[in-house]
Amino acid sequence: MLNQNVIMESELSEEGALRSQFTVDDLDIEILPLIYEIIRSVEKDPHDTTQKAKESQDTSHKILELQKKLDSARAQIRRLPGIEYSKEEQLQKLETLRKQLRLKRELLLKYRNMCTFEVPKV
Repeated sequence: MLNQNVIMESELSEEGALRSQFTVDDLDIEILPLIYEIIRSVEKDPHDTTQKAKESQDTSHKILELQKKLDSARAQIRRLPGIEYSKEEQLQKLETLRKQLRLKRELLLKYRNMCTFEVPKV
């Protein structure tokens, strides 16, 4: 039981170290403004052919920017800890962590309810 706790705690500390390196909050994924600009430029329908060509070129440039942002987002997401696990493995890991939490809570309650011994003063 003690060895199992030590192993679980070392796994938790490794996972904690990974999480401290890169988290979801660190992701820089800001694509909605680009999508909005693309939609607006597609909605515009200028009658002048030179204006249409310019708008089309601008839209193409914005689409390329969006593609770069999406590629960047994919690369960032691949750095998140736990992403390499399948759904089943993640659920199994979650269940293991919940079991550890339950055991630790039980231990805390057990230690709180233990009798305290007074040490006689000499």
